[in-house]
Amino acid sequence: MTPSQQTVAGMKLGLVLPNKGAGAGPELLDAAASATAEVGWNSLWVTDHLMVPRGEEEDEYGTMLEALTTIAWVGGRHPALTIGTSVVSPAMRDAPLLAKELATIDVLLGGRLVVGVGVSDSGDLQEYRNMGKEDRFRTRGAYVDETIRLWRHLWSGTREPFEGEFHTIDDFTFAPLPLAREQLPVWCGGRSRRALRRTAELCDGYHAAQTSPDDLRERMPQLEAAFALTGRPMPVVSTRARVYFDRPRGDVYAITGSPEEMAADLVAFREAGNDELIVVFDAHEPDALAAQIRRFADDVVARADAAMLDRAG
Repeated sequence: MTPSQQTVAGMKLGLVLPNKGAGAGPELLDAAASATAEVGWNSLWVTDHLMVPRGEEEDEYGTMLEALTTIAWVGGRHPALTIGTSVVSPAMRDAPLLAKELATIDVLLGGRLVVGVGVSDSGDLQEYRNMGKEDRFRTRGAYVDETIRLWRHLWSGTREPFEGEFHTIDDFTFAPLPLAREQLPVWCGGRSRRALRRTAELCDGYHAAQTSPDDLRERMPQLEAAFALTGRPMPVVSTRARVYFDRPRGDVYAITGSPEEMAADLVAFREAGNDELIVVFDAHEPDALAAQIRRFADDVVARADAAMLDRAG
């Protein structure tokens, strides 16, 4: 029996899959996805890095199952869940090939794909060098903008030429098309004004990371202003956040503290305008990770939803 969807006053829940770090592999992925479906959450997401340098980043991202391969595998095994990238970096890859890969995955998954995209941080230059794309690093923002326009063009089914700064395509056939064609959801990440403007001009959703409820509340007027300039309706707003049980609060934001404190954060996210909360846990063993998901669903999410119902009633 499929459980009803668990929300906090309509705010959906999703899980960042453990496609990185110790234990990353089919058993851990399957346990995480199964527990997510069991508790009635909405979605599964993957992190994307390709070849980070040795050193500090190596500890977290040195072992990394490739993002698109992972979502194709997991999505095929768990048909009730939305599948997304959090986030893929188009400028570190190649836009036309990504268009084909994403369209293929969406077709194979029956139209359940959401494409989260980002520009990459300033510290990712070495990773771009490792991928043979150092020159593109300096224009990565413009490349991402053009990538999204190119995707919409190709996914629409048109055979009209496309001409941009990085791509000129004038004789092509592109198929299969995503089930929603050019409306396949693309969510943009980032905290800068340019990222918010990109979201307003080109994207269907806003995907924030390293963002507390207070941060999101402060950012929402900027996002609303950016969308007002385009005349487009406000997008889906999602936030990615780490969860730590039984740990005091620190300088870097995470959902932590007592169950009551954690639930209060979920309420605050919902009241700030967040539509989907996508959480990351620290367990890297199948049974332990499944237990964390269930604990969060039972002790935190259910408590937060009850609190919102009390306020409404």
